[in-house]
Amino acid sequence: MKKAPITGPITKVLVANRGEVAVRVLKALHEMDIASVAVFSDPDRNALHVARAGEAYPLGGTTSLDSYLRTDKILDVARRAGADAIHPGYGFLSENAAFARACAEAGIGFIGPSPPAMEQMGDKIGARRVAQQAGVPLVPGSPGRVADAGEAVRIADSLGYPVMLKATAGGGGKGMRLAHDAGDVLRGFERTAEEARRAFGNPDLFVEKFIERPRHIEIQVFGDTHGNHASLGERECTIQRRHQKVIEEAPSPLVTPEMRAQMGRTAAALAAAVGYVGAGTVEFVADQSGNFYFLEMNTRLQVEHPITELVTGLDLVKEQIRVARGERLSFLDRLPITPHGWAIECRIYAEDPLNGFLPSTGRIAKLSVPYGPGVRNDFGVYEGYDVPVYYDPLLGKLAVWAEDRPAAIARMRRALNDLLIEGVRCNQSFHAWILEHPEFAAGNLDTGFIERNFTPAVLDPSPADLLDFVAAAAIRAYEVETAPALPAAATGAGNRWVLSGRLHEGNL
Repeated sequence: MKKAPITGPITKVLVANRGEVAVRVLKALHEMDIASVAVFSDPDRNALHVARAGEAYPLGGTTSLDSYLRTDKILDVARRAGADAIHPGYGFLSENAAFARACAEAGIGFIGPSPPAMEQMGDKIGARRVAQQAGVPLVPGSPGRVADAGEAVRIADSLGYPVMLKATAGGGGKGMRLAHDAGDVLRGFERTAEEARRAFGNPDLFVEKFIERPRHIEIQVFGDTHGNHASLGERECTIQRRHQKVIEEAPSPLVTPEMRAQMGRTAAALAAAVGYVGAGTVEFVADQSGNFYFLEMNTRLQVEHPITELVTGLDLVKEQIRVARGERLSFLDRLPITPHGWAIECRIYAEDPLNGFLPSTGRIAKLSVPYGPGVRNDFGVYEGYDVPVYYDPLLGKLAVWAEDRPAAIARMRRALNDLLIEGVRCNQSFHAWILEHPEFAAGNLDTGFIERNFTPAVLDPSPADLLDFVAAAAIRAYEVETAPALPAAATGAGNRWVLSGRLHEGNL
């Protein structure tokens, strides 16, 4: 007999993901006193999320296709473990309407939007139609998928260059290519379609006008089963590399209170138009004058959700679970929500900025995360963990909160300086360079910032830095060589406190 979908209490949740997001969801479950189940591939047998869960079950396989994308395996574990619901995290099956529907058919709750809402908003062309009907401003583009490169050129010629070739499904910077002329469209069409097919199983593309010096601003939205839809404010996600977000902040230095209210109303109206339930993000592209246009909707929790939590005081994962249980949004009496203070997040990847940002694998020999007021660590690794080659190299996220943007930048610079990861190459020096750049400090941002300003040479230490490194190494070597030895055990007269003090008296 099939269980009914979620209609009340949730007693056990399977987290169908890995890494830092799985750890993040597990923390919320533990705080809510909800039993937790983890799943893991062969390389993830010793992963942190496995240790943090109440129960853990193997999926087998090494790649995502063999493990975390296997609906049959995950549902089988959910049945055997007696899970009421599945939380998909982000990535993998989080925006897969077929998976959400399979959960419903199996009588297992899916903590996320309904399959129809995912299908409407997950397809970029369908989402544009819904947005247009809801009165949301759109970037000029093709009315639907384009059949071939020739049609793409004709549409691009009518829009005016530059344009973007974009996959109708998916996200994360895949299946996208900028074209400056007809030749770029002809050369890039098949390549972009093939990239989309490999990443999302769907090669369909559409054409969209490219906004010069664009900013990427997104609105966090939430809906419940009682017809309430609300905005939780914006996140500035403009600092990107190859269409992948690198640093996010909330609020945005571009957005005024009036613009925030307008974007929030627009995003909430779009969510209401599809009866959206749960956490979602409406993404906009904005020009430097503050005009904004609908880009897409992500029907899941976002990687960068911690900065919204820091400026609103809300726990978005707990809110997802409450909504899935049929509860009303917990913050209705606080609307409209305005951000308090400023938050910045840096994505910490195991990658080498000096070598084309190639992923870096191996064992984390040492890990020391920063701490202190206003510092948050969302990491999915530990000291001694072996970073696998099979998955995204995101180790975790470092986020800070402060009373204003300059203070938040200063706090993040300190936190990056305190972060120590040895054994694999990481990108914290790259983040530090961005934060120290005068354009970033001034809030003068656009999505071409990194491409325009970054070369590996900017991370080379200065002569003064090299002298500091040598001096520090010499001082440390001297301290090690001259450190007095503590007497062996308390078998003689006195104790270790007294003996240690005596040994150091000559240095006072």
